[in-house]
Amino acid sequence: MNKKELKICMNCVMDNSDSAIVFDHNGICDHCVDYYKNVKPNWHTDARGRQELETIVKKIKKTSEGRDFDCIMGVSGGTDSSYLLHVIVKDFGLRPLVFHVDGGWNSDIAVHNINVMIDKLGLDLFTEVINWEEMKDFQLTFFKSGLPYLDIPQDHCFVASLYKFANKYKIKFILNGGNISTECVRNPLDWMYYGTDMALIKDLRNRYSTNPMKTYPFSNVLWHKVFLRYVKGIKVIKPLNYFPYIKSDAAKFLQHEYNWKPLAQKHYESRFTKFYEGYWLPKKFGYDTRKVQLSSLILTQQITRGEALEILKKPAISEEDVKHDFEYVANKLGITVKDLEYYLNQPNKSYKDYNNNKNMFLLGSKILWWLGIERSIKR
Repeated sequence: MNKKELKICMNCVMDNSDSAIVFDHNGICDHCVDYYKNVKPNWHTDARGRQELETIVKKIKKTSEGRDFDCIMGVSGGTDSSYLLHVIVKDFGLRPLVFHVDGGWNSDIAVHNINVMIDKLGLDLFTEVINWEEMKDFQLTFFKSGLPYLDIPQDHCFVASLYKFANKYKIKFILNGGNISTECVRNPLDWMYYGTDMALIKDLRNRYSTNPMKTYPFSNVLWHKVFLRYVKGIKVIKPLNYFPYIKSDAAKFLQHEYNWKPLAQKHYESRFTKFYEGYWLPKKFGYDTRKVQLSSLILTQQITRGEALEILKKPAISEEDVKHDFEYVANKLGITVKDLEYYLNQPNKSYKDYNNNKNMFLLGSKILWWLGIERSIKR
């Protein structure tokens, strides 16, 4: 995009690299309008929220009496899931089965962070290791497609593995580190598409995949969003939404209490995601996910707009890291650097170029918003 054409929100740092963005007469974007109108009024982190969470915790404990675990919780080694793990154990006395999915790209820091938390809290960790040959083929499928959604192979197996495990062992509560405080602005659909759209996934695999992927944990959204939730009674709880959560304070606390190590940016627990979000998306598509992350922090008053603009003046990862990560990703995927450069330079595509169930997902989001399950109508 030509820099002269760039239009940025006057309140946050989202701009028209989001092709669907809308600005009002004051230059405020629809991400901000949606937050102030639909999210903030219904988000309670005061005594009311605390009471709601305590009620939920009591129900979890009562439902799980006589069992080894109250709930299951996925951890990545990042700030959100690490801090949540501390809170639910130390502040609320829950007994979670800690679940981690190893998709082959864990950073050393992420592994360290998970281990120090588990050791000090005295918890059990279950790690689901994804077949690397299948993961590798699935990721190459997305590179070949020209789509920007290269993290779907990781995100999909993380979600599917957790739900399948909970269902298999009849665990009724899944705790999730997702939160409004750092994620109230959602990635535009062009940037990050629905990771469980099986119509898109099947089309891509038919065109580009060479592996039958017999063990990869695929999951249809209707199975885990509808069947498991409303038929099997498996509920997803996001406790960080019920009390004040300041990410920088949480990171400092974790460092002091657990010898936990901070990551350079949200989602950098995965070496692939660091490369993909820090370099590939901005370089190939002009999408900088930091704008979403920083805008969320602006809206929840954790940083100023000026601070966010200063951060965005610098690239997400250095040129030295880009060169190293480019070679690392190519080697790990079993291709040459020239092959990866070819994928970088091939024509860009979007979900519109393939079969997809976008309308079903949009309808589902509207229904969830109407029922009060989702706070935001933006997607």
